[in-house]
Amino acid sequence: MTAEEQKKMQELEAENAALKEKLLVAQRTLAKYAQMLFGQKTERCRLPEKPEELTGSLFEQEMDPAERARLDREAEKALAEQNKLIHVEARDRKVRKAIDTSRLEVKEEHLYPDLGNKEDYTEMAPEVTDSLVLVPRQMYIRRIIRHKFVLKSNLQVAAPDRKAFRIAALPPAPLHKCMADASLLADIVVSKYVYHLPFYRVMETYKESGVSISASTINDWFKAVVGKVKPIYDLLRAHVLACDYVQVDESTLPVIDNEKHRAVKGYVWSVVNVMTGDRFFFYEHGSRSARVAMGLLKDFTGAIQSDGYIVYEHFEGMEGKKLLGCWAHARRKFFEAKVENERLALEALFYIRQLYDVEAEADALDAADNKPDHERRKALRQEKAYPEIKKFETWMEASILKCPPKSLMEGAISYTYKILKKLSLYVTDGRYKIDNN
Repeated sequence: MTAEEQKKMQELEAENAALKEKLLVAQRTLAKYAQMLFGQKTERCRLPEKPEELTGSLFEQEMDPAERARLDREAEKALAEQNKLIHVEARDRKVRKAIDTSRLEVKEEHLYPDLGNKEDYTEMAPEVTDSLVLVPRQMYIRRIIRHKFVLKSNLQVAAPDRKAFRIAALPPAPLHKCMADASLLADIVVSKYVYHLPFYRVMETYKESGVSISASTINDWFKAVVGKVKPIYDLLRAHVLACDYVQVDESTLPVIDNEKHRAVKGYVWSVVNVMTGDRFFFYEHGSRSARVAMGLLKDFTGAIQSDGYIVYEHFEGMEGKKLLGCWAHARRKFFEAKVENERLALEALFYIRQLYDVEAEADALDAADNKPDHERRKALRQEKAYPEIKKFETWMEASILKCPPKSLMEGAISYTYKILKKLSLYVTDGRYKIDNN
């Protein structure tokens, strides 16, 4: 073998070794995704052909060529719309929306000119000018003086059973022997929960009104009021959890940390009866742990709709509980992945848009009838939406292998695929919502 042939052989062997290494990496990646999609760890099965079954085989399916062609057309259309230049023509500015003053009291002020001899003039239609007036709130002392009376001596002797002393009863008050009137207590609660004002700002506003109230006094009044209304809260909570379909969400809430002397992130839970709109909130030291979720919903029986937060997995398989997913959360993840892989993101958003189009169709039919028809909505979903979910499932199985590990698109597909059964269960009942927004 010549030196040139030997050099060529070494180059080919090196190239062959590099290709084997690439093949090994590809095989490992494929095995990883196969485990993620079909392994026992996630207990993930393909969706059935019929929505009422929601079980099926573990074998991957190729996308139908006609479906691939439809998806390509829709993606191209979306890209074209996105890249289209929008020309805004100059136009006259719209008249500013009028201020709604229909609920305000009107106090008239009549102004007359100095006419001298009024008999020389005939009055015409007046000119009217309106202005909004703000009267600063006023704090004052409500002094209740209860006058006492005693029965005259001769009448006491004549009628010893007659009550000798008479005094008017005090009007009912929210808190016993508390100087704060109901209006002041209500203002403290509204300032905190509606306008999110810390107590030191509330105290400043009261100081401007002429009275200084200490922080400890405000806190004591506040705790006493909360204690008074807790039975109402308990009744509301029991009423909501007595239904068979709730939506649950955890929202961030800034909480003052007295040790760190700054605001830290806490969480407040929201639980709503979807059919009536009744809602209660739950807060436990800002936590959204599994322990809090179990304590909140352990006695609930029915459907629980939420995002894919991991704590809800503890309810998986529990008797009397059905977990529903939220398509809005899934859609948001694909929308965020557009910056990384626009084509795949648009294809995913197209599938999800088909599901919302079915909801819009059902909404229009309900509006025409002036009442909801849950059986009709269920039938529409199973006829039109569920086949789109099945196609979306196949698309995710084919598309995830095109995504780099730990990319936004891989995360979006993994998240959606793992909870696809929960996302699909809304088609089994017309009362269930497609999302919990």
